[in-house]
Amino acid sequence: MNNVEFNLVYNAISFAIAAFGASTIFFLLQRSQVSPAYKTALTLSSLVCLITTYHYLRIFESFNNAYLLKDGLVIESGMQFNNAYRYVDWLLTVPLLLLEFVLILRLPHSETYKKGFALVAASALMVLLGYPGETLTIGFAKIIWWILAMIPFSYILYEMVYGIGMSIKTQPMIVQPLFKKTRLLIILSWSFYPLVYILPLLGFSAFVSIQVGYTFVDIIAKSVFGILIYIIAQRKSEIGA
Repeated sequence: MNNVEFNLVYNAISFAIAAFGASTIFFLLQRSQVSPAYKTALTLSSLVCLITTYHYLRIFESFNNAYLLKDGLVIESGMQFNNAYRYVDWLLTVPLLLLEFVLILRLPHSETYKKGFALVAASALMVLLGYPGETLTIGFAKIIWWILAMIPFSYILYEMVYGIGMSIKTQPMIVQPLFKKTRLLIILSWSFYPLVYILPLLGFSAFVSIQVGYTFVDIIAKSVFGILIYIIAQRKSEIGA
């Protein structure tokens, strides 16, 4: 890693901390702007960003302990960078993100429970299967874990396109375009994760591409996603839906 790559990772993580910290406060304060039915969704948005802020602080600390920039040269301190913080974060936040989306639909209780449980279970399994492969920089084993993680990931995408797609059609016309944009954001941003995952196998610098790539997508998948959830909640509250 050269000094340019060091600064790229350093600044990306630093920016993410600021973005998630600000998002946590914003979503918490905006609970008063929506009806009681949607306060839980905004609480989850705030909680997701709070959890992520904590883990990015730990990632930042681990990065600064593992690498030092001195006289324009990047020096490895001998301490290992702990990438497990990302997976612990995703194990907690990814299920909550999907639950946010289900709650904002305000479906019947039985359907909310059914869809929520299935998506939460699939997302947790996806993260758990992804971690072993992340620790393998090259080789056939990494591909196997990637394929296994793609099974629950594919189910989530299928559910977002078809299962959730049918539910979106039952929403008020004024918010249907917003729901479709939010769903598209989930599909596109989440599709970057498996791509970043296999970048080292395609010849890219493993550490830099993974850290910057995951950080960029995290901001979109959490902070930007949360803003769309808030707008939907506000619009539905205004029309009493």
